[in-house]
Amino acid sequence: MKLYLVQHGEALSKAQNPERPLSQQGQSDMEHLAAFLSEDIQVSRVIHSGKERALQTANILAAALSSGTRVDAVGGINPKDPTGPFAQDISNFDGDTLVVGHLPFMAKLTNRLVTGSEDTTVAAFRPGTVVCLESLEPGDWQIQWMLRPELLRNR
Repeated sequence: MKLYLVQHGEALSKAQNPERPLSQQGQSDMEHLAAFLSEDIQVSRVIHSGKERALQTANILAAALSSGTRVDAVGGINPKDPTGPFAQDISNFDGDTLVVGHLPFMAKLTNRLVTGSEDTTVAAFRPGTVVCLESLEPGDWQIQWMLRPELLRNR
């Protein structure tokens, strides 16, 4: 099973809009990322935190990476939520899944899944970053690749 962990795209500041939707750059980055990933990736499930910027990111990616899959908000993946409960829930996932969330949660979850500790940094997230993890055996996760949107600009 593969798990695609995504930090939402670049968002507007609270001063610009309290709901913090994606900025124009964030939306453009996610569209480029979705087009690039669609060449090789299909997911059976897309979930997000419920915050506007995560929902927008999830919708853009789902349109390219899943055929008719519903985009669902889930609890427990907000910025300061503990990673333990969600890490346990992952064992019940059926098929490749894309998760859109926030820092520091996404970084800590990646750390926990790969090393067993939230405190051992294994990936440096920035807005729009996607990290692909693969589980070859239950509970044994490895980073397969990582991609940041700025690598796709001007392509």
